[in-house]
Amino acid sequence: MKTREPQLLTDEQMKRFIVDGVLLLKTDFSKEFHSRLLERMNQVHEEEGNLGNNILPRIRELQKVFEHPVITGALTSVLGPNYLMHTHRHCHYNALPTAGGWHKDSYWGYDRIRNHHPWWAMIMYFPQDTPVELGPTGVFPGSHLYETRTFGTDDPDEEVTANGEAGTFVLIHYDIWHRSTRNLIGKPRYMLKFEFMRTVAPSVPSWNYGGSEWSVPDTALATEFPQEECWQDTWNWLRGEVGFRYGADMESKEKLALLAGKLTESDERVALNAAYRLAAYGDAGRDVLLDTLSGANKQASLLAAYGLSACGNDAVAGLSRALEDEKEHTVNHAAFALGELRHYAGEVAPKLVSMLGSQPPRVRRTIADSLGMIGKAAKEATVEGLIACLKDADAQVRFTAGLSLIKLGPAAEAAVPHLAEALEDDNRYVQGHAIEALRYINTEQAREVLLHELIQSRWCPSTTKASTF
Repeated sequence: MKTREPQLLTDEQMKRFIVDGVLLLKTDFSKEFHSRLLERMNQVHEEEGNLGNNILPRIRELQKVFEHPVITGALTSVLGPNYLMHTHRHCHYNALPTAGGWHKDSYWGYDRIRNHHPWWAMIMYFPQDTPVELGPTGVFPGSHLYETRTFGTDDPDEEVTANGEAGTFVLIHYDIWHRSTRNLIGKPRYMLKFEFMRTVAPSVPSWNYGGSEWSVPDTALATEFPQEECWQDTWNWLRGEVGFRYGADMESKEKLALLAGKLTESDERVALNAAYRLAAYGDAGRDVLLDTLSGANKQASLLAAYGLSACGNDAVAGLSRALEDEKEHTVNHAAFALGELRHYAGEVAPKLVSMLGSQPPRVRRTIADSLGMIGKAAKEATVEGLIACLKDADAQVRFTAGLSLIKLGPAAEAAVPHLAEALEDDNRYVQGHAIEALRYINTEQAREVLLHELIQSRWCPSTTKASTF
């Protein structure tokens, strides 16, 4: 390796990632490096089984993988320089001649509203040569935008397989549809999955930005159903902008009516396209989206929330009113969109906090998530609300609070004693997120609590059932 500086992605690569949701990466590790790591993995797998979240401290060589400038550069480009490696990681083992089912990953067994903006990403690492016959992971490009499976066959022609020589890495949008393909050779195929989270909303481009404006790259794969407005909104968002910076034809009531009708289409691609196009129609499009948000159709309401998240400051007042709706899905989707509007929604943060005592778990989870995205725009309200969330009866509310406090950094110092208490929680992700929150808060008090916890719980990578001391 010639340099440790992150090798940032180019404009072209970023555009491809926005459209396809997947990029293949190649490092310059030697074949011997991957061979040694594979040998170690075979040994651990045979003697100790799947180590789950402990795979990284158990096989310390893996740490070098995620320090490589190609990997740090790709993650910095997509998630910003202060990204977090999540406490959940997993070694996937495949020796089956049948393909796995298409799926999106859950959030460690839990559920949340998925972000179109790249708050989350995943790296898949294949330590062995992985030809198509060995069953590499298959990815359907462009599917990260859709909650439903929008492709028809189990073996679509558009599927991208992560086949390649040892050391193939795949960067994917966290919410993309993927599966394991058929292992026709029968030899072990390992894929190590590591998850990463953005901790700071973008204010400037974090890739090797060349100043270009949005355009669909020639190399994009997912162009069968263009989502131009959605892609451009993500491009703008990654450059630090919230909401569209252009307007569509404001005079065309016929176009508005047509798009409004498409919001309830059964084909999610059509409905999502309409939601983002309406966001470009200024106040008239925003009002259509607000009406749909409060409607009885839950899928259309969610898609309207995505559209409203692209409307910028003009959507805040209507979303605040929607928090008073009697329908749970409307309140939940409004809370989500307010989080995506970040600092624009700062004035609504106290209202969100006041709702924590009266809303069902699903809404409280979304509020905990959104308070972190709103962040320092309402420091006292967000910290107060997230401290309350750390003590919630619902485990997902508690660990989401930890993730949101990470986004606040030193501004969340008042939460340190409560994070110390969270280290005793019986949920592994409440504990893990509390440790990370202390690390990102990084005050003297936070460091003291963190150091004590890490010394007490230090993992010994050499200790196994065959060698206990």
